[in-house]
Amino acid sequence: MSGRKLPPTAYAIEEGQEYVPLTAGQTLTEFTVKAVLAGIVLGVIFGAANTYLGLKAGLTISTSIPVAVLTVVAFRVFQAFGLSHSILETNMSQTVGSASSSVASGVLFTIPALFIWGLNPEWLQVSLLAMCGGLIGVVSMIPLRSFLIKREHGSLPYPEGMACAEVLVAAEEGGAQAAGVFWGIGVGMAFKLLTDGLKLVRGVFEVGLPERAAVTISVSPPLIGVGYILGIRIATVMVAGGVLSALIIIPAIYLWGSGLTEPLYPETVKLIRDMTTDEIWNRYVRYIGAGAVATGGLITLIRSIPTMIESFRLGVQQISRRASDAFQAVDRTDRDLSPRTVVIIIVAIMAVMT
Repeated sequence: MSGRKLPPTAYAIEEGQEYVPLTAGQTLTEFTVKAVLAGIVLGVIFGAANTYLGLKAGLTISTSIPVAVLTVVAFRVFQAFGLSHSILETNMSQTVGSASSSVASGVLFTIPALFIWGLNPEWLQVSLLAMCGGLIGVVSMIPLRSFLIKREHGSLPYPEGMACAEVLVAAEEGGAQAAGVFWGIGVGMAFKLLTDGLKLVRGVFEVGLPERAAVTISVSPPLIGVGYILGIRIATVMVAGGVLSALIIIPAIYLWGSGLTEPLYPETVKLIRDMTTDEIWNRYVRYIGAGAVATGGLITLIRSIPTMIESFRLGVQQISRRASDAFQAVDRTDRDLSPRTVVIIIVAIMAVMT
């Protein structure tokens, strides 16, 4: 694969052009044991890291690119032991590994609500919900693939997906790129050991202000990495949300509630005037944040409904049309499960969940 690059049509196509996948017409191994196992191992590692990050920072990041880099490294190790591989195997492994981000996000932004409501689900229930949610997401994308991936090719850039493809195609650069990943892991582990493990370096700095306001700074490699990945605009929005909560919302709740003679729901024991900054945040502000996240999700969903409807309509039409043709006449890159199979799988998953 040395020296290979994606064709120009992978990035943009002109009217009348059609993108031909890099491996079109080739018969290559794809769904193999080593590809799946490597993806599972990377998925467990990055899924755990993303879950920790989500619980600490309130958001997750996509791990597709670092997983793609480490996938190349893993398959180079396999090759050193005489195990050959194809680019489709590395793509399969990268896909399995990076899916951990989606599963982690699905769990982090839904399951905590059950704990807030006092339901406290068992670990087995959480695992089952995560698996079922992931399967529903994968299966539901099948009708959307034709529209969002094929028809909109060149219009929707998918920058992260393109970066992963470039890493896998130009595999000879994987070693140099992986060095940065390992350096980041090493520095992060060392700093975490010094701050939270050995307690030699202070990682959190807090300054108390009047009316329960406070300014807290956490020197955290994961948060620094998140800010770098998300970029200045989104990082600034997050900082602004923290400043709004710490310097405006919390003092406002304290000033407004100081005259109350009874606890204000959801607090049932303490009066607001007796609460600390952390207690006000825990009992009131975090619910405001959860409501903001839910509202943002609903707005995004409503805006996406026309695209989703059109995607499903075109996807089902094309899948149904291909299902009526001979299976051998369909290119490997155009094969999809039939709408009937998709519906059966979704119904079966929902039956298991209920």
